Amino acid sequence: MTCLPELVPGQKKLGLVIDLDTCVGCQSCATNCKEWNTSGMSAPLPDFNAYSAGAEGVWFNRVHSYEAGEGAAGKTVHFPRSCLHCENAACVTVCPTGASYKRAEDGIVLVDADKCIGCQLCAWACAYGAREFDEDEGVMKKCTLCVDRIYNENIPEAQRQPACVNSCPTGARHFGDLGDPESDVSKLVAARGGFELMPEMDYKPVNRYLPPRKHVVPEQGKPVEDAPTPMDIKSSLLRFMDKVLTR
Repeated sequence: MTCLPELVPGQKKLGLVIDLDTCVGCQSCATNCKEWNTSGMSAPLPDFNAYSAGAEGVWFNRVHSYEAGEGAAGKTVHFPRSCLHCENAACVTVCPTGASYKRAEDGIVLVDADKCIGCQLCAWACAYGAREFDEDEGVMKKCTLCVDRIYNENIPEAQRQPACVNSCPTGARHFGDLGDPESDVSKLVAARGGFELMPEMDYKPVNRYLPPRKHVVPEQGKPVEDAPTPMDIKSSLLRFMDKVLTR
């Protein structure tokens, strides 16, 4: 089986922070991820029945939508899902060939397709359903955090982020070093109460999710009373004047 790298204090942990409050479920992250990685180190990413019901294929990003709450407090929550690059990555430790491995220098979990035998043990071990089996090639594939992009010096520095982060129109996805408490992503997690998925599994995923903010429903103001009707006016003189003036 494959061993995980030894953790050291201050170790770099590259990952994503996803804001569930601002994600609108537009699928931009999924489609741009597909576009980049179809021509990248994990290429190709096949599709089956891509333009019909029951479309299947290899997607490193998937977005699920749920209805939460009821009545005025109800809302639609869009939940993007991809590899979480866990510290205790069970998908790595079950791999019999060393194809699935975690990099010591930045914590990214990758798959070496040349070593993968397609046994799919890693998919069984992943509690988050983040592994994607390529039936055409018979190997497992997954999110790479666009490792072939974030270190590519031929790309402008501002664009050296995962494709999903660059394409998000609402700024719901953030990328950085979650091992550095002073990084922008770490500060964002601390400020918004970012959480990890399924902590009871002790996989220690690096990626974090920011919870939806509690939107306060404004109280209904006191209804404006209608103007008095002639029958509400007690004085006969005032009723006569009202009748004359409203003609």
